[in-house]
Amino acid sequence: MTDDLLRFRPEFPILERTTYMISNSLGAMPRGVSDSVQEYCDTWATRGVRAWEEKWWMMAREVGDSIGAIMNAPAGSVSLQLNVTSCQAVIASCFDFSGRRKKVVYSDMNFPSVMYFWEAQRSRGARVQMVPTDDGIHVPTERLLDASDEETLLVPISHVVFRSSYINDAKAIIEKAHRVGAHVVLDTFQSLGNVPVDVQELNVDFTVGGVLKWLCGGPGTSYLYVRPDLGRKLEPKLTGWFAHENPFAFETGEIRYGDAPFRFMQGTSNVPGFYTAMPGLKIIREAGVQRIREKSKKMTARLIELADQRGWKVNAPRDPEQHGGTVAINMPNSKEVCAELLRQDVLVDWRPNAGVRFSPHFYNTMEEIDLAIHAVDEILKNMGVAAAAR
Repeated sequence: MTDDLLRFRPEFPILERTTYMISNSLGAMPRGVSDSVQEYCDTWATRGVRAWEEKWWMMAREVGDSIGAIMNAPAGSVSLQLNVTSCQAVIASCFDFSGRRKKVVYSDMNFPSVMYFWEAQRSRGARVQMVPTDDGIHVPTERLLDASDEETLLVPISHVVFRSSYINDAKAIIEKAHRVGAHVVLDTFQSLGNVPVDVQELNVDFTVGGVLKWLCGGPGTSYLYVRPDLGRKLEPKLTGWFAHENPFAFETGEIRYGDAPFRFMQGTSNVPGFYTAMPGLKIIREAGVQRIREKSKKMTARLIELADQRGWKVNAPRDPEQHGGTVAINMPNSKEVCAELLRQDVLVDWRPNAGVRFSPHFYNTMEEIDLAIHAVDEILKNMGVAAAAR
């Protein structure tokens, strides 16, 4: 059967010389980024300071709306930040941890940077509860739900876990949090662009993530969705002149908050990052996340099948409906195997307690899946590691 998504493959130059399966870390760069960055340079060179009024100021909203369209967010509800940790900090600055409701509940499968941030909020009065997992793959949903009680303020969770690619039951977590009066911060860094996300259907309070992975957008542009009813009343203390009601009045004294999305921004935005984000977002919207998801499930199933044939440990969910776009495989000598794969231009990565992470995207072929695993076979053979029966 013809794979229509492969029509986008020529748009990614690195695929001509590598087997690129590391989109969980950094998506392949679209060819159009070069022209987009040149447009930024030309605009700066020819328009100078006028570029702010003519284009750059409103790009923050335009790119935010482009990201928002992929998760069915209303226009004007997505602000742009530098990274996901900054997004978490903006959210935290909207709340007070001095009252009875000051508990933060999260899973030990969250990305460490997010953990470090919320653990640091203890000094502001937060009571932090980390919910442990049993197998390092699946987040125990019931345990997480039980931990969310009437004293809980915030529940920051990953939609797709970075180590195992487990898909959390976001809807159940959000519904329980709302029943007890808490807010959920949904980290979609490892899902948006590969797994469908609908923030309105989920009724999620906050959604954070970045464009540099499955959205093929490069570093320096992250997004913060705030549900519109919250966006009209929350007042972030991590703020700046972009958030002011009339920023070019340059008034002294207290801030008067403007409307979202600028309400949740701070100082001068990362304009070059906006230019590098646009081509990938355009391709993802054209390809369609649902179609990307269906292909992803076939590719991850093939990776699991090949690993099972070799007797390698798969640190990923077996249920395809609970599995995102990455398969972590802990074969013998996995760290050394990863280093050799990189030397052979098979681009993957390695993480402790996970193994080698293979993350094919819509621009990959099924043949590349087989090629990558065959490369591991040859590496292990050269290491003197006997192959399992296939």
